[in-house]
Amino acid sequence: MLNGWLGEGKENGMEHDFQYISKHDPEVRAAYANLTKILRRTQDLAREKFTFQFYPVGSFSRNMITYDAKSNVGYDFDINIEVNDDEKAYFANEIRDILRNALSRVAPEYGYSHAKDSTRVITIKMVDHGHSRILHSCDFAVVHNGEENGRPMQRYIRFRKETQSYFWCQQSKGYDELPEKVKWLKRNSLWGELRNYYRSKKNANTDADCHSRTIFAISVHEMCQKYGYYPGRERG
Repeated sequence: MLNGWLGEGKENGMEHDFQYISKHDPEVRAAYANLTKILRRTQDLAREKFTFQFYPVGSFSRNMITYDAKSNVGYDFDINIEVNDDEKAYFANEIRDILRNALSRVAPEYGYSHAKDSTRVITIKMVDHGHSRILHSCDFAVVHNGEENGRPMQRYIRFRKETQSYFWCQQSKGYDELPEKVKWLKRNSLWGELRNYYRSKKNANTDADCHSRTIFAISVHEMCQKYGYYPGRERG
């Protein structure tokens, strides 16, 4: 279940003050263009081992990018890296190591930090050291898309810090059903309410390891629960 993952906010949910910024903002567009260049160069470095495709997910793809006006942490991007390793020549740890090392080699040339591991993603950050601010960051999830029992199924490489190990992990059911749930909310004229609810969830979140893509999935899940989601069924 997705609900119940978030920490409770302070003072009626105003732990933060997240505001929306358009993906068409010149600063955001320039940042995404540089991230695309970094990934294309990463593809070149990894090509002897495997190829991969990449695509934005989450806030950028839905034009729901937020930044916290109360903090020194800017907006973030979420990008999926889908590795082509059908022959399973590489273990999960090898894939993550190859990608993290390649990103760390390229990203600093564009002003970003070296790549760092977290549970679900690899992260790079654009830091304004003079003002001790993170201007923006990007989380890369390493994924594989397939099917199970005729339904879309996605796996991702998860890092277990306690044992310093990596393994392929199936996304929760909430993630697999996310595209259909998003379409259902839009069909039922609930997108505006979802935007407000997602922003309130981000403002209430106190878990630094709970990233935007997770908060969005939780928000969609809870909105669908509230309004009686059922695939293919309209409200009313």
